[in-house]
Amino acid sequence: MSFPTNTNPLTFVQNTDHMGHHTQIVFFIPPGVHMLDLSGPIQTFFEAARLGGNYKLLYCAFQPDIDDASGLHFARLEHYSQLSLQAGDYLFIPGFDKRLLPDKRHQQQWDDFYAWLRQQHELGVNLCSVCIGSFVLGRAGLLNGRKCTTHWSMLKEFRKELRNTEVLDDQLFVKDDNIYTSAGISAGIDLALFILEENHDALFVHKIARELVVYFRRSGQHTQESVYLNYRNHLHQGIHQLQDWLIEHLATKSTIEEMAQVVNMSSRNLTRTFKQQTGISVHEYITLLRVERARTLQHTPGITMDAIAAQCGFENVRQLQRIRKAHLF
Repeated sequence: MSFPTNTNPLTFVQNTDHMGHHTQIVFFIPPGVHMLDLSGPIQTFFEAARLGGNYKLLYCAFQPDIDDASGLHFARLEHYSQLSLQAGDYLFIPGFDKRLLPDKRHQQQWDDFYAWLRQQHELGVNLCSVCIGSFVLGRAGLLNGRKCTTHWSMLKEFRKELRNTEVLDDQLFVKDDNIYTSAGISAGIDLALFILEENHDALFVHKIARELVVYFRRSGQHTQESVYLNYRNHLHQGIHQLQDWLIEHLATKSTIEEMAQVVNMSSRNLTRTFKQQTGISVHEYITLLRVERARTLQHTPGITMDAIAAQCGFENVRQLQRIRKAHLF
């Protein structure tokens, strides 16, 4: 990728929405950072910006040059104190080499950062940690009285050090007010997808997850159901392909034979395989998709029931009303 002249490549992001206020997604890069803790959420928000989310990615650290845990070198980083964050922005603190946790050589540097974190929290900035980044939030005094989590291997040390917190060991991530903590490594991606669903909707998250070739694993704290994310816990590429195609062609009346052609399967094999992989029939899945789309569209100002029925692939308003009654929306 080529970057604009005089632009730090670490702060550049392709964003299709250049107008209005951006939500800033800031990544603090500590010494010895674990790369996947950092790159997972970065890639998630990068894809969200590329697909139309109004996000601006920024990076900061203690000093301009930082090495990650594997020796990869970062340069031209901005000092965190130079950033101007606003309520609603997000600040991520990824995990780092746990051998640096007891390191007292740079205590004043960390103490200054803790004070800055408390200021950001008072401003209404959303604070997010990945893996042992939760220790940073805890040492800043921001987890007192809160529910939180961290990497499974550090739970004992976490509870010992932060006695005024409620540490949950069975959650991928935990949200308490505007503070988010997540477990290790790939859980940072799950947290980023969860935040995107809070700011957008399940269909937008589905598109991001598909770009990342991951499937969103919901937290136990998050019970809302969504057909865009459910029925995807299988590895059959053809059925995933058909599910994506159905979402994009919901207004079109398609026969099982036409759907079978999409994935190069026989009608009989598709019917059997779809039920086997998802637990429901193709017809049931399409109905759930239409219900979900109708639920979303009914909140659109000025839209008519005829338009909703047409966009969701219902034969007429009468059928839509019957489905609405059956599914209580």
